[in-house]
Amino acid sequence: MDLRKVRKLIELLEESNLSELEIREGEETVRLSRFPAAGTAPPPVVAAPHPLSAPAAHAAAAPAPAPSAPSAQESGLPAGTIVRSPIVGTFYAAASPGAEPFVRVGQQVKIGDPLAVIEAMKMFNQIEAEVAGTVLAIVAENGEAVEFDQPLFVIG
Repeated sequence: MDLRKVRKLIELLEESNLSELEIREGEETVRLSRFPAAGTAPPPVVAAPHPLSAPAAHAAAAPAPAPSAPSAQESGLPAGTIVRSPIVGTFYAAASPGAEPFVRVGQQVKIGDPLAVIEAMKMFNQIEAEVAGTVLAIVAENGEAVEFDQPLFVIG
């Protein structure tokens, strides 16, 4: 189940009077739960999709985060569209350890071109370019742990 579907489910849950929603698609399950705003209840909890069995790692496409302008704390980055991590995981610049990286600084990319993969829960999520242009900077290091919304690339 891709992140677009999960985000749509979150929107549906927020717009409805439901307090909990569970969807099963094949071997994956997504469970969303929200608590009343009153009192000391915790914020909404979103359970990540997880396979019911432990299949071998395989590639799964995940949408790239929305383009954004650099903020004051990221002023060290060149001007351009920042591609951010949509998930927490391990950043890989290439499909396998001995392979060439997906992109290099100075390379032209088109919308949908693969930029990198992020491994999360033994699943490889491909990060794709949402804008066309030149790769101005590769912010993340190969094999490094990345956080949600962390800048990965700058495309100008």
